[in-house]
Amino acid sequence: MDYLDWPFFEERHGALTRELDAWAADNLTDAHGSDVDAICRALVARLGRDGWLRHAVGEEAIDTRAICLIRETLARHAGLADFAFAMQGLGSGAISLFGTQDQKRRWLPLVANGEAIAAFALSEPEAGSDVAAMQCAARRDGDDWVLDGEKTWISNGGIADFYVVFARSGEAGRGSKGISAFIVDAATPGLEIAERIDVIAPHPLARLRFTGCRVPADCLIGAEGQGFKVAMATLDVFRTSVAAAALGFARRAMEEALTRAQARPMFGKTLADFQLTQAKLAQMALEIDAAALLTYRAAWLRDSGKRVTKEAAMAKLAATESAQRVIDGAVQLFGGQGVQSGQTVESLYREIRALRIYEGASEVQLLIIARELLAAKI
Repeated sequence: MDYLDWPFFEERHGALTRELDAWAADNLTDAHGSDVDAICRALVARLGRDGWLRHAVGEEAIDTRAICLIRETLARHAGLADFAFAMQGLGSGAISLFGTQDQKRRWLPLVANGEAIAAFALSEPEAGSDVAAMQCAARRDGDDWVLDGEKTWISNGGIADFYVVFARSGEAGRGSKGISAFIVDAATPGLEIAERIDVIAPHPLARLRFTGCRVPADCLIGAEGQGFKVAMATLDVFRTSVAAAALGFARRAMEEALTRAQARPMFGKTLADFQLTQAKLAQMALEIDAAALLTYRAAWLRDSGKRVTKEAAMAKLAATESAQRVIDGAVQLFGGQGVQSGQTVESLYREIRALRIYEGASEVQLLIIARELLAAKI
C-alpha cells in the first residue's frame, strides 16, 4: 500500500497493516453467509483470539490511526469483519475514555479478547442525529439507577453482552445537558430486545426497550450529566474510522473495476482501452486519495492530542460520499453483472449506503463543519 509512507504514519502502522492484510486473506474467506449473528460472534472471537481487538480497545490509549488502518483493511476483505471490529471499539469506547479503573478492569479485557460483545446505544426512535432530543430516562433510586425508554438502530443489538446506554438523568429537559451514560449488562431484568431490524447489508441490529431496568450506581460512566460529552468524544474517534471503512470498500471496488476493465472484451478491444473508461478510473482514484488524505489527517491530529470534531466530520463526509460514487462507478463498469446478487461490487453497493447515515448522516456532518467554522470566528 503506497500511502503507508505518508507522513501521517509511523513504521509500526505499516507493519500492522501488512500483517493484517495477510491474516485477513487467510482468515476471512468464510466471513459471509445468511446467519449473520453466528458469523459476527465467530468473527469477534477470531479477532480477539488473534490479538486484533486489542487495537480497538483503549486499555491504556486509543491509537486512532491503527483503528482506521485496521478498519480500512478489514472492509476491503469483508464487511462483516469490519463491523465486528468496529463495534467492539465503539461499544467499549466510552469505557476506554471515561470509565473508572474498576469498569476498565471488568469489561475491557473481555472485549479485547473477544469474550464479550459490546454495543453503543445512543439513537432513539425520535432522536437519531439529534442526540439532544433523547427521551430515554434514568432516575436515581437509592443505590441504583432505573432506566425507562427505547433505543433503536443499535448495532450488535440482540447479540451484545453489554450496552453503553445514554439516558436523560437530569431536569434539564430537551438539550444536551442532563444526559448520562451507563453500562447495562444484557441479562439485566427490564432490558428486552423489542425488535430485530433487517437492512440491505445485514448485520445484527435491534430496537431495545427498557422498563424499570435497574442498574447499580457504579455502572455510571463518568460523572452524572456528562453523557453528551462522553458520546461526542467517543464519536470523534470512531467517526473517523467510519471514513476509513468507506475507504476500504472504495479501494476494493477500484481493484474490481481495474480487473474488469482490463479483462472485458469490447468491440475488438478491452473496456480499459476506451477513454471514457480511463476517465472514470482516474476520477475514482482521485476521489479515493482525496478522502484518504482527509481521513488520516483527522486520525493523526486526534493521536496528536488535538480536538478533531471538524476534521472527523470532514473525513466521514468526504470518504462516505466519494466511496458511494466510486462503488457506483464500479457497478456501472460491470454492466448487468454489477447488480447480480453474489457479485463483489453488488455487495459493496449495499454495504456503503448505510455509512452515509450512521454515526451522523452526511447532512449532519455539514452542519457540524459549519458550526465549528463559525465558532472559531466568535
